[in-house]
Amino acid sequence: MESDAGEGERPGSRGRRRRISRSADFDRVFREGRSNAGRYVIVYAFPRSTEEGPRLGVSVGRKVGGAVERNRVKRLLREAFWACADDAVQGHDYVLIARPESAELARTRGRAGFEEALRPLIAGRRPGGRATS
Repeated sequence: MESDAGEGERPGSRGRRRRISRSADFDRVFREGRSNAGRYVIVYAFPRSTEEGPRLGVSVGRKVGGAVERNRVKRLLREAFWACADDAVQGHDYVLIARPESAELARTRGRAGFEEALRPLIAGRRPGGRATS
């Protein structure tokens, strides 16, 4: 069975190169990227010079909850983003910022709730079907 994980990584993982991990990369996406906000998540997107697949960074602040809750929200956001990745523009960096209400969404609806919240934001629409400018 073929896996997209590199050597020494968990099967089914996206690998390190699909994540934004450097502070400078996060800062560039925040400063120069476009944002789209929903009730539970804010999505920032910024085009890169390469046409590789999208890269993802996740930020979950302490207002969301304790460490266990924040890690759960981060995991669910990553899983939901990659499930919606077909809607994401190739060659872009994405940063997801969890709002405090996202903890309740994680408890009540889990990954499906985050997918529903992320899909219109990644596609460039506001929840309710309105297009962003």
